[in-house]
Amino acid sequence: MPDAVAANSPLQLVRLARPGHWIKNGIVVVPILFARPVRTDDPSAWLAVALATLAFCLASSFGYVVNDLADRAGDRLHPDKRNRPLAAGLVSPGAAIIEAVVLALAGLGVALAVNPITLYAVAAFGLLHVGYTGWLKHHVLVDVICIALGFVLRAAGGAVAIAVSVSPWLIICTFTLCLFMGFCKRRNEAATLGDPVDAANHRATLVLYSPELLTHLITLSAAVAIISYLIYASHPLTVERFGTIYLLYTLPPVIYGVARFAMLSIAGRYSGPNEIILRDRPFQIAVLLWVASAVILINCGPAIQAWVGSHYQAR
Repeated sequence: MPDAVAANSPLQLVRLARPGHWIKNGIVVVPILFARPVRTDDPSAWLAVALATLAFCLASSFGYVVNDLADRAGDRLHPDKRNRPLAAGLVSPGAAIIEAVVLALAGLGVALAVNPITLYAVAAFGLLHVGYTGWLKHHVLVDVICIALGFVLRAAGGAVAIAVSVSPWLIICTFTLCLFMGFCKRRNEAATLGDPVDAANHRATLVLYSPELLTHLITLSAAVAIISYLIYASHPLTVERFGTIYLLYTLPPVIYGVARFAMLSIAGRYSGPNEIILRDRPFQIAVLLWVASAVILINCGPAIQAWVGSHYQAR
């Protein structure tokens, strides 16, 4: 048992908030990269996105604290999660409740500083976390759908923060990609726990998520995510918005990133999706290549396409 001095220390309270998982809120920034008219050179837009990202970071930490409060008994059966502050007894439930309230109020306050619609998005995100922890995560498939919806709310929050319309394609591509990542998360958990009894004690739905089913769901959702992006990149409205068909050529790093994420998850190389994002260098390179190529083609695609066209006409 931890000693009394260590209980509720600032370090453990910070660990409880899981700041390492804030990287997931990077999706809030995506809408500004694809916005039309272009907003990447607008400092006020970047400030709004930064505040919205902070609001979702605080709201997600609120969700993590609430989740760890509810799951601390089951987390003690997990080889990694048993070291979390609540499961290890390093933070008391009372202190965790106070921290959750502070995080929730801070997140809502920052969101309101952006605009009221961002406040609604962050509030919906927080309520989804509560519903997920209390009930929804105990239902097979519904649990992963809720994880994907959480990312959709993040992306939508980034769009409304800069007052641009929420594209249906933003919702579709975000939902399908994060549905895929949610099934990968379940596959990681099943691989880490190994023993079906331990898996059932940690998360009851893992009994119904057999390795074969999860492999099938990962394959299916990966294919849907890639096809969704392919349709988006080649859709006439996308071509009209960006003035080029060349966004289609960002598909290779997308396919590589999705395939590698699936491979690592099925093999159980990392303890979860967050570990893959933070530690796997090839996956990180694929993401950076996609971001760089997408930004270049969105901003310079028409000029590049015109240059290529004139080059072929000259020949």
